[in-house]
Amino acid sequence: MSSETTTTETLPTIFFPHGGGPWPLMDRPLGGDEGLAELAGYLRGINVALPRPPRAVLIISAHWEAPVATVMTAAQPPMLYDYYGFPKETYEFVWPAPGAPEIAANVRERLEAAGFTTAVDPERGFDHGTFVPLMLADPAASIPTFQLSLLRGLDPAKHLALGRALAPLREQGVLIAGSGMSYHNLPRFQAAFRDPSVGEQVARESRVFDEWLVESVLAEPDTRHGRLLEWERAPAARACHPREEHLLPLMVVAGAGGDAAATLPYRGAVLGASVSAVHFG
Repeated sequence: MSSETTTTETLPTIFFPHGGGPWPLMDRPLGGDEGLAELAGYLRGINVALPRPPRAVLIISAHWEAPVATVMTAAQPPMLYDYYGFPKETYEFVWPAPGAPEIAANVRERLEAAGFTTAVDPERGFDHGTFVPLMLADPAASIPTFQLSLLRGLDPAKHLALGRALAPLREQGVLIAGSGMSYHNLPRFQAAFRDPSVGEQVARESRVFDEWLVESVLAEPDTRHGRLLEWERAPAARACHPREEHLLPLMVVAGAGGDAAATLPYRGAVLGASVSAVHFG
């Protein structure tokens, strides 16, 4: 099938929380379940809810940044266990999905036509922002999958523009997915295990930020994009994202979603923090 093949049903773009390290895949997550079962249930249902099976999945993961927009090009990407301190069995997960080098080449062409400098990484493996959620969404590892890096500097405007350049892929059967978390403050997460008062603070701050985020993505497209560009003005923004790499995949997905309406297929609490998934289209 040509990389320019179009379909009759345009796929949505999606942003999902991947749950922290390998937690959603563990029988006994560190710190207890605390909402991870509900998150895992949402992730298992992603492909079922799509209007048609994707011919490929393009993941923008919070766990890959590069100086320029860099595309994974391995035909059989290896595993990248980019977490630490977890049980031995979590370093033995295997998710052998094929890559999509032809579509990756098309991604580069589109991004360069939009003014982005690009590069390829033929050695890059699936990081946990990809393999953890997709082991649940596509346990057979049957759908070709590849990653696109974030841009160092984490400029929200550039990531919205990345998404806009990728939007035509939706009509070609490519699912564009951002993997991150709408709350990501690891020191507070860790402190909350020891101090219930910190847990209450996490719950409070994440809730007000998540409410702002939901209001923003449900707004009309011009308002939506404007609010996302100024996300630092949101209540508790920096308390929830001391560094915004887990929020930036949402910017790419929102840009690729264009004027499509947003839906909220998952809203929950993971380890006490309010988090949401957003689909556009």
